[in-house]
Amino acid sequence: MFAEAIESIITQQCAPATVRAIEGGASPQPLAAAFDDAGFHELLAPEDQGGGGASWREFFDVVLLCGAYSVPLPLPQTIAARSLVADLQALPRGGLLTLAPALGETEDGGFEALHLPFARVSSHVLAMQSDAMLLLPTADGHVTPSGIHGSLAATLRWPRTAGRRIASAVSGEQFQALAALLHAGLLAGAMKRTFDLTMAYANERSQFGKRIGKFQAIQHQLSVMAEHVAAGRMAAEAAFASGVGLPGIAACAVAKARTSEAAQLVASIAHAVHGAIGITEEYDLQLSTRRLHEWRLAHGSEAWWHRRVGELFIESEAPIAADFVRSIFS
Repeated sequence: MFAEAIESIITQQCAPATVRAIEGGASPQPLAAAFDDAGFHELLAPEDQGGGGASWREFFDVVLLCGAYSVPLPLPQTIAARSLVADLQALPRGGLLTLAPALGETEDGGFEALHLPFARVSSHVLAMQSDAMLLLPTADGHVTPSGIHGSLAATLRWPRTAGRRIASAVSGEQFQALAALLHAGLLAGAMKRTFDLTMAYANERSQFGKRIGKFQAIQHQLSVMAEHVAAGRMAAEAAFASGVGLPGIAACAVAKARTSEAAQLVASIAHAVHGAIGITEEYDLQLSTRRLHEWRLAHGSEAWWHRRVGELFIESEAPIAADFVRSIFS
């Protein structure tokens, strides 16, 4: 129900032209207002506090849609923030929040968040420094865009006096894992969209008198692509459904590792099948594949999370890997 309602807004308000406009510097507020007016910022908030009372399992479909349609807003992060703070009133009403699992320190003692996803279109940053949670207004910081075409990520730096501390409902490690899980869901959606575009192109484009999708070499690439898309989605969906209340840390680690690993392979196959048209500005494929490369690295690449999964396995009491996997997804 939640996913259908949000998809209706996305299809009406978030066409590819809108995505391109916001990437180019247009205001994200009209699109953001459409979601806020419909009450979706409170999707995970408890019903007794005026929220939707949705579970993270139900939330997965929403995140998947945001990835599939390249929504140029931190909508999943804004919604998820309601599960991460102890007091909902501490968060700004109607604001767009992005998540910074780890804050660094500048030479003058201020805060910095490097290559922060959606920083260009966020009003606030919900950040962790050790186990202390901070709410930092984007307007109070110095924004340095990534310099990558169309990227909404940026590096933010604030003076030491910026922002305020708020009570957290999660540990620093949980915060980092959940931020990564949101990007695993976004990656799963973007990979499905990339695969759909590639399949459609292979069944339309003709070469030597036949559709290129009929060539065995292309079919092999599409099969490999489909395997990675399915595996990434399964890992992300299972993680969103794990745990009691909030998804478990180990499941989040597996999800981000698997989707990040798949992302670069899916993107490379998509562009190999499409050829030159795939990199053109006018064709929608690049809206998804650019995000695959960017989101793959957001909050830790597959190499970082593979190592973390290994550490969690060693720390566990599971005698074999299969038992460890069963325990984190049960």
